[in-house]
Amino acid sequence: MDKIRLRGGRRLHGALRVSGAKNAVLPAMAASLLTKDPLILENAPEVRDVSTMNRVLQRMGASPPRREGSRLTLQVPEIQSPEAPYELVKTMRASVLVLGPLLARCGRGRVSLPGGCAIGARPVNLHIAGLQKLGARIEVEHGYMVAEGKELRGAEITFESKTVTGTENLMMAATRAQGRTVLRNVAQEPEIDDLAILLNAMGGRVEGAGTDTIEIEGVEDLHGATHHVIPDRIEAGTFLMAAAISRSDVRVERCRPDHLASVLEKLKEVGVRLEVGEDAIHVLADGPLRSGNLLTLPYPDFPTDLQAQYVALMTQAEGTSIITESIFENRFMHVGELRRMGARIEVDGHSAVVHGGTPLTGAQVMATDLRASACLIVAGLVAEGETVIDRAYHIDRGYEHIEEKLQRAGADIERLR
Repeated sequence: MDKIRLRGGRRLHGALRVSGAKNAVLPAMAASLLTKDPLILENAPEVRDVSTMNRVLQRMGASPPRREGSRLTLQVPEIQSPEAPYELVKTMRASVLVLGPLLARCGRGRVSLPGGCAIGARPVNLHIAGLQKLGARIEVEHGYMVAEGKELRGAEITFESKTVTGTENLMMAATRAQGRTVLRNVAQEPEIDDLAILLNAMGGRVEGAGTDTIEIEGVEDLHGATHHVIPDRIEAGTFLMAAAISRSDVRVERCRPDHLASVLEKLKEVGVRLEVGEDAIHVLADGPLRSGNLLTLPYPDFPTDLQAQYVALMTQAEGTSIITESIFENRFMHVGELRRMGARIEVDGHSAVVHGGTPLTGAQVMATDLRASACLIVAGLVAEGETVIDRAYHIDRGYEHIEEKLQRAGADIERLR
């Protein structure tokens, strides 16, 4: 099992380039089930979740994927087996995204209840309820969602709460449903808009992505397309915090600053000096870090996927910060590992109280989920001595060659195999 070793104390320099967004490429890959034609995804990251989704699609009948650099070509000429089995999807929650496209294309699907990070309950009831309103019949049997729906019909659907994958699943199903579908109280993340751009390039008729209401006029068939996946805003935010905690002068390149408005605002609030360009953000190493309270909320507010990295940053700030997690009920698992490195943090329900200005020391720690592993890398950059992060496979789910990128920027980091 791979590990990552860091020796802290070095400042970073130069550029850190952001890859394509994991949370955008996975629904785009699921959309390949909607057509028999080739789908070309540019700026597709080489991460473990992409490999897992490729295996899921091939199990269903997709041709072997073709990759040339960051260009990924997918094609599903025929759906031979509309099933996503447990052994393939147990590590990846995004597997649920194949259910809507399967119903739209062949009228049935059998998809294992998803796995992914151990950060609390993320129920699929909103997906099921929405698909049922489109006319599907869905039952949960022996850990699988078993769905049938030969003729999906448009409907008006209001989500009880915002759900990114639920919104994406219903968008894809509705593209080939008969009539008009209106989705209300939808998620507004940039990945939703990216999927809408792809679906429209395939011949779909999707309007309103990026607002709280999306309208979709169903079409009979979709065709292939070429689509450029948006940059990964969570990777970009992680790099910004890595530069800030190590007091480094770094440019985070090939990103979308407009997708990071709440993050940039918070970093400026706690004393990080930034110069923001069209597709790059320059972090300048000067001035002390100040404490800053934080509440995670759905986009456009501060993302839960950067909460752990922010906690690490606040261990080096002056004063006390209160970080409140409103999205997932079990997303402070990284706190225990940061304590092993000397951090002074107390967890009280949905909040973590971080006492800043505490020197960190290297230790053997364990990654418990994808973003917790990124948090430990951020902390390890400033910890005195050696930090060894076990279960490095977690970070490979969503960060493309992160240790190589940080090495090129001057970090003392390597993978142990």
